[in-house]
Amino acid sequence: MATITLSRATPTPPAPTPRRRGRRRPQAGRAGPVTYTLLVLSALVSAFPLYWTVVAGSHTNAEIAATPPPFLPNASLFENIGAAMEQAPIGLAILNSVIVAGCITIGTVLFCTLAGFAFAKLRFRGQGLLLALVIGTMMVPTQLAVIPLFMMIADLQWVNQLQAVVLPTLVSAFGVFFMRQYLMSSLPDELLEAGRMDGASTFRIFRSIVLPVARPAMAVLAMLTFLTAWNDFFWPIIALTTSNPTVQVALAGLGSGYVPQRSVIMAGTLLGTLPVLIVFAVLGKQIVGGIMQGAVKG
Repeated sequence: MATITLSRATPTPPAPTPRRRGRRRPQAGRAGPVTYTLLVLSALVSAFPLYWTVVAGSHTNAEIAATPPPFLPNASLFENIGAAMEQAPIGLAILNSVIVAGCITIGTVLFCTLAGFAFAKLRFRGQGLLLALVIGTMMVPTQLAVIPLFMMIADLQWVNQLQAVVLPTLVSAFGVFFMRQYLMSSLPDELLEAGRMDGASTFRIFRSIVLPVARPAMAVLAMLTFLTAWNDFFWPIIALTTSNPTVQVALAGLGSGYVPQRSVIMAGTLLGTLPVLIVFAVLGKQIVGGIMQGAVKG
């Protein structure tokens, strides 16, 4: 009887796919040369006003008005800074602005975070009505409250004192609404329930759970509040005098005369801008650090 043997055919390996020659596609997450070019141009455009302030503050009025104007600073900057400090109490004004803006920033961030947490995660009677009233105050123009507010500080004998500028702006409706929206989307209810199950009080939950989560939003609110308080001119010029001014009130008295001394004004403006740049650099790192920390945890 014949035996039939079946042999298993060896599979033929597939032919290699030819590589396509051409430009490689950029990997996801990597910025290309166009992105870097746009970033560099944006940085240059943003930094040019500050650079022009330095240039204009280091020249005379005639040199600034020349055609073409100068584009490089010279050694007259310190002379113009000295003239600005002689015409107005710039040093006292910077100190007052640091105190005023710092107190307003600390109070606004603390109170707005507390109120935002209450509106976002706590339940109490009249919550919706109170939130509507807070948001409604944003629609009231500031100028309407100037006369009664000045009468109030006059009765308290706070005219030409820093507390007259600090206390009326310790809390802002925008800050309350901003922190509420952030905590509603970024703070899970499970974390709060876990804290309550461990026996933590509401203040302990706020200190140990809410504050670490809200740090990026608090840094943003602090930066916006500090800039607003530093640049405020309307209320400080009403509540204070030139003997005890803030930066903006002091800068308003620079370069007075028949021909405004633009170089002196620019030199004083440069002095008043330096603290803002320092605060921006410090809080900018906090914002980036908080966002990166949240991304790693997420």
